[in-house]
Amino acid sequence: MMWHWGPGMSWWMIFGGGFFFLFWVAIIALVIWAWTKLAGESRGQPSPRRDPLDIAKERYARGEISKEEFEQLKKDLS
Repeated sequence: MMWHWGPGMSWWMIFGGGFFFLFWVAIIALVIWAWTKLAGESRGQPSPRRDPLDIAKERYARGEISKEEFEQLKKDLS
């Protein structure tokens, strides 16, 4: 097989091949990243259900509700 290396042809071949290789590595990495991201969301553990009384306690602790409102919620939830 005969190879013809014209003026400047070798640099285009080297850089072209390198860019082509990097292009496909980037595409494969993007596909793997997307796959793991989507698979991670589908396998993700459901968030644990929080008890309504715990939520009321947190709201009271943050000052979102008054003591009377908290006592009423506690009474209603019990």
